Amino acid sequence: MDMFDDIIEFIRGTYKTEEFIPLHEPRFIGNEKKYLNACIDSTFVSSVGKYVDQFEEEVQKFTGASYAVATVNGTAALHIALLLADVDSNDEVITQPLTFVATCNALSYIGAHPVFVDVDKDSMGLSPEKLENFLSKNTEIKNGFCINKVSKRKIKAVVPMHTFGHPARTEEILQVCNKYHLRLIEDAAESLGSYSDGRHTGTLGLCGTLSFNGNKTITTGGGGMIITNDNALAKKAKHITTTAKIPHRWDFEHDMLAFNYRLPNLNAALGCAQMENLPMFIESKRALAEDYKKLFDNKGMQFVVERAGTTVNYWLNALICNDLKERNMFLEATNDKGVMTRPIWKLMTNLKMFKNSQFGNIENAKWLEDRVVNIPSSVRV
Repeated sequence: MDMFDDIIEFIRGTYKTEEFIPLHEPRFIGNEKKYLNACIDSTFVSSVGKYVDQFEEEVQKFTGASYAVATVNGTAALHIALLLADVDSNDEVITQPLTFVATCNALSYIGAHPVFVDVDKDSMGLSPEKLENFLSKNTEIKNGFCINKVSKRKIKAVVPMHTFGHPARTEEILQVCNKYHLRLIEDAAESLGSYSDGRHTGTLGLCGTLSFNGNKTITTGGGGMIITNDNALAKKAKHITTTAKIPHRWDFEHDMLAFNYRLPNLNAALGCAQMENLPMFIESKRALAEDYKKLFDNKGMQFVVERAGTTVNYWLNALICNDLKERNMFLEATNDKGVMTRPIWKLMTNLKMFKNSQFGNIENAKWLEDRVVNIPSSVRV
């Protein structure tokens, strides 16, 4: 028996199949077809319709945010969130090198520059200690702005990402942001249903962004959401995402450069049905994580568990191998036998688009890049 065969057998047993096992597939076990048919029958399949408003209301209530604005995808949501934070061309945004590329793409659409600060090993999210250290050494406050002494550019915002649903230390990050006149925007794309000290991810900073891509805990096919507690910000977000059209019975008047980013009613109908099963999905995923934890207790590999004070949705279960060699052996063995596993993302500092960006000591991110893999995490039904 190969050294990983018992792990493969466990995964096959938990999903009760000898067929290919994907990393994360959606579950359509509720009213999806019913609501989609109703949406089609209404003829309101684009960005106007009752399901868009209903979906926003349901996400707003679930997360505890005061407002929610639906967008076509999570990247669009983050793009708009950065604009709401007054990030302009040639400004800088601090984020983490260990993230999905969409985090950096969104700020690049504006013409802003990423600056990378290391993560904590346990959360895999931006480290408040490393953030404070970077800012104290490399910045100064002038006229109310945080100025990078190296590049001479303004740093406007900090964007931590809640990796695989594990909350970053946003309470501590916010304290640092306030000290240095920075806006906190949470990339909560992966963390619907995750909490830190009882507060849902994405609701602490200026705003947070969610994703409902096909591989997320719930899906709208493609979709995203801006959540915020600021009424004026929410109104501006909706205005910018609907081409900045001023309401009128027939006239076309637009008062600013804006975007056609509104979520279609058809996608929202799917989302409304998915929201009805979200609590069950999260319960199932947390139970699966507990089973994985028990499995890996004596395997010499570390299963990533929620840190104290957090409740995690376990969107994608993560495993820390002992070194790069073991990681590659595990990826090869599992994928060869039809069990989909994937490494964590390449560091943004290793991608050609961002290789010239400023960064300090990112030893934790590099350590995780060599060791972390995701294992099948679909809801068990």
